[in-house]
Amino acid sequence: MTRIGFAYNLKPEPPELSGPTGAAGRNQSPADGEQSRQEEDPPSVSDEFAEWDSIETIDAVADALSEIGEVIRLEANEEFPERLRAEGPDIVFNIAEGRYGVNREAHVPAICEFYGIPYSGSDPLALSICLDKARTKETLAYHGVPTAPFAVVSSMTDLPATRKLSLPLFAKPIHEGSSKGITERNFCRTWDELEAQTAFLLETYRQPVIVEEYLPGAEFTCAVLGNGREARVLPIVGMNFASLPDGALPIYGFEAKWIWDRPERPLQMFDCPAHIDDSLAKAIEIVTLDAYRVLGCRDWSRIDVRLDAAGDPNVVEVNPLPGILPNPADNSCFPKAARAAGMSYNELIQSCLRFAAARQSVALDESPGRARAA
Repeated sequence: MTRIGFAYNLKPEPPELSGPTGAAGRNQSPADGEQSRQEEDPPSVSDEFAEWDSIETIDAVADALSEIGEVIRLEANEEFPERLRAEGPDIVFNIAEGRYGVNREAHVPAICEFYGIPYSGSDPLALSICLDKARTKETLAYHGVPTAPFAVVSSMTDLPATRKLSLPLFAKPIHEGSSKGITERNFCRTWDELEAQTAFLLETYRQPVIVEEYLPGAEFTCAVLGNGREARVLPIVGMNFASLPDGALPIYGFEAKWIWDRPERPLQMFDCPAHIDDSLAKAIEIVTLDAYRVLGCRDWSRIDVRLDAAGDPNVVEVNPLPGILPNPADNSCFPKAARAAGMSYNELIQSCLRFAAARQSVALDESPGRARAA
């Protein structure tokens, strides 16, 4: 039987909170003193582990992998290298986000490569590039993949470089995911707003800030599965900004993802398949697959696309470690797109592993009669 190492980061249990919690309970609110557009103030907790996975997700992935082989759980902590070497799995299924440094998402794949152990997903270079929003956009622009004009502010002395851009602008930390550091305050209509928010982000997140021209059109997220000619875009997910609270900006940021979307008042945030015509869907798919290939993504990724003022799709971000919450009630876009394509959660996870195994000529010793994912 195939021995499958499963690399992950387990989200710590949240502290006990007073006041409303809901979907935001395990992550932080916007900056201290910032008001949500709900009737209540959001709780104030840390977003340090927002990218890590809950035990529910980890158990669901392990269950899916167990239909293919023996699963060896390898939490991506300080003991990971030693345990990986000792266990010597045939292949590693990797969803570990890492903790420290700008290359944190690349740590597990790099260690796997050091020991010569095959693994799923993108390689260390692709993961590090995609976690750097500026390097991602530079690579896309070089290859002619449309993305909004931008500037990088490493300190406040770099702020004049943003004057080449056109207002309104959007500022965000350069090395974060899961909407960490992205709130409504990041939308800047004036140069004074940009200066204040850039200073806040530099101080809070201790990393450069990327400032880009705001794209005013509709937003979509696209799940890609496969490699080479087999790579395909699953049904496109459209953002339904009309479901946000009255007066909210059309931004799927921290408030929408972790505060306003509560179990007792869930946002109807996504339409899948997106309600768009075939020509626009084709244009989005082309841009998505172009980005996937030029950035060197493998097996799976989720790519965010937004329309500019002319209605043309632009790549916003690329996520080679996509969120994969198993509960259909959760707004997790990759599983949502898979379900729209007729795939179960287990089939999605197994498909990623099979693409990874085929790419590296790893034979999966599956029991006869087990159903294979499409």
